[in-house]
Amino acid sequence: MDARERLAKNIRDQRKRSSMTQEQLAFACDLHPTEISRLERNVRDPRFTTIVRVARALKVRPADLLDGVR
Repeated sequence: MDARERLAKNIRDQRKRSSMTQEQLAFACDLHPTEISRLERNVRDPRFTTIVRVARALKVRPADLLDGVR
C-alpha cells in the first residue's frame, strides 16, 4: 500500500470510529464533502494543513492519520 492509499484508509477508518459521515466531517473541518470523499478514495493528495484540519475535526493527532505511511 502506498502512502496516499494508507492515508486515505486511515482517514476513512478514523471517521468511522468517530461515527461521523463524510458530510459531518467536512462541516467540522470546513471542507466541502466532495473533498473528504476524494481524500478517502485516494483521488486527492492533501496539503499538510488539510491533514491537520481533518485530524482536529476527528480529535486525533495528525500522526494518527499518517500511521503506517512510509
